[in-house]
Amino acid sequence: MARTTPRAATAGHRIEHDSMGELQVPNDALWGAQTQRAVENFPVSGQTMPRGFIRALGLVKAAAAGVNGGLGLLPDSTAAAIRAAALEVAEGRHDDQFPVDVYQTGSGTSSNMNANEVVATLASRKGRKVHPNDHVNLGQSSNDVVPTAIRVSAQLAAVEDLLPALRHLRKAIDRRARGLTKVVKTGRTHLMDAMPMTLAQEFGAWSAQLASAEARIGDALVRLRRLPIGGTAIGTGINAHPKFGARMARELSRLSGTRFEAAADRFEGIASQDDAVELSGQLNALAVALIKIANDLRWMNSGPLAGLGEIALPALQPGSSIMPGKVNPVIPEAAVMVGAQVIGHHAAITVAGQSGNFQLNVALPLIAANLLDSLRLLSNISRLLADRVIAGLEVRREAIGAALERNPILVTALNPVIGYERAAAIAKRAYREQRPVFDVALEDSGLAADELRRLLDPATLTRGGIPAGGSAGGGG
Repeated sequence: MARTTPRAATAGHRIEHDSMGELQVPNDALWGAQTQRAVENFPVSGQTMPRGFIRALGLVKAAAAGVNGGLGLLPDSTAAAIRAAALEVAEGRHDDQFPVDVYQTGSGTSSNMNANEVVATLASRKGRKVHPNDHVNLGQSSNDVVPTAIRVSAQLAAVEDLLPALRHLRKAIDRRARGLTKVVKTGRTHLMDAMPMTLAQEFGAWSAQLASAEARIGDALVRLRRLPIGGTAIGTGINAHPKFGARMARELSRLSGTRFEAAADRFEGIASQDDAVELSGQLNALAVALIKIANDLRWMNSGPLAGLGEIALPALQPGSSIMPGKVNPVIPEAAVMVGAQVIGHHAAITVAGQSGNFQLNVALPLIAANLLDSLRLLSNISRLLADRVIAGLEVRREAIGAALERNPILVTALNPVIGYERAAAIAKRAYREQRPVFDVALEDSGLAADELRRLLDPATLTRGGIPAGGSAGGGG
């Protein structure tokens, strides 16, 4: 059989080979043939894998080198070289060497091999030839590395970024609420006037929403920290030392400063991504909460003349290219868009999560990219809401008081005394004549002024109960 003559590289390229043959790779690339094939095979979006995912790949490769060295499966010098190179990847020093598109092979094999090749090249520069498969990928498969990297990257993004950002936003809301306990305003249901409440109570509901979101996310992280590494191809652990998975979880915990543990059933963690879908669902719920808060702020800020005008948000930029002086609630608008994107990400993650066929999910890169993007967006917008909206908003007390005085729903407090029908008639007349409820009630209720002041005191009504005794029904 005639031997095939290796083809010459064109200018600026070198020849690399893998099990499928040779191809040209840019001279300055740290990656090798398998990465290059993926670059050429998947010119889809131009969107590469997120920084957090690359960081997690670096941590996995560094941990694996240390574990394999400790188990006597790698020479100490080789393990040390791989570990040092992988930590450079984790630190972000070589992000430009990860060119593979998100929309690639569903197992993420291309990204795993990208990491293997980059780490092998860097490690080989330290004096010993390091092979991407035989050494960097020792005891591993793309099928357990990529699901592990998803869990590691998402856990770190949640613990290091999102949860602190949520706490920061909640503290900002709580700080403002403490000074607003005596500011009574008209409550609203169905966007219509309802019983009065304090601004502190309104802000407190936002804070409670965020506290609930934080608790739900924390609960999801309990399951997300279970790593399938050590399961290799399908979960059996072929070609991995029996102690590899448990030691990997401990080493990744040490390297990252965040708790991880070995999955009790590695088949589950490779075949399904239910824990990632669960976390995405909690991010979806948080997105809903932030949209609600942002829209409340937009409504309260609306005007300044033809809207509610209860608060004035900080003026951050001109609001119109044609209307001078217009200022818009740009951060809450951005929050609504972030929420919409996260909800869309969750829909895609849900579809991707059900894309497991027998022993492997085949939409892993999409899950990683969308999950990390949701975590990043929610972290950033939470801090912006805290620092550029909540911290600087001004309360328009006069506008709030004027609206409260004319709120016909205050007559609800008279129900136990004069009955629903008479109270409704007073409310309708007050609204029709655009007069304060107190003035109309003084004329039509038969109650003395002092008793009316007590019954209709807005601050008292914010504390609930049945001020006049008796029983009262209610509705929307």
